[in-house]
Amino acid sequence: MKNKRYAIVLDTRRCIDCKACTVACKAENGVPLGRQNYRNWVTEEPLRGSYPNLGQSFTPGQCMHCGNTPCDHVCPTGATGVNADGIVTVDYDKCIGCKYCMTACPYNARFYNEEKGSVDKCTFCSHRVYGDGRVPACVETCPTKVRVFGDLNDPRSEVSLLLASRPYRVEKPDKGTKPFLFYLM
Repeated sequence: MKNKRYAIVLDTRRCIDCKACTVACKAENGVPLGRQNYRNWVTEEPLRGSYPNLGQSFTPGQCMHCGNTPCDHVCPTGATGVNADGIVTVDYDKCIGCKYCMTACPYNARFYNEEKGSVDKCTFCSHRVYGDGRVPACVETCPTKVRVFGDLNDPRSEVSLLLASRPYRVEKPDKGTKPFLFYLM
């Protein structure tokens, strides 16, 4: 049986900056409150146009679950890894909090979790995905369905169909990380 290759496809045109994804993630994963503690976020892009015809867009972000993981390459203890389905993981028991992975990540997708005493990041809610087959909390809670989660190795999955039918981009392609968050254009 072939492994899965999990990914998220984002349609940023649907994002209304409600922050439901961020709140759901914090609640689901026990992320401590605070300005620096986020597994996912929404960036407000600059206003476009002139009054009264103004527009604004928002860009959700999180760990990109890269195919070429700079965080994994610099981890001195093997705490950062990639599972068989492409989910970038952190073994909190092995993490010594050196923050090398935070420095190596070009997406600023990691933070130091004081409560755990280790670095933390998005795990695609792997406890939900593997536990009872549910999608990540950020995907499930989004009222406008910005995020779509699925298996790229399944040509019939919604993520595969979206990427086959629409143009898309990835963040910072010049970094060579091969991210698995895709932004529809």
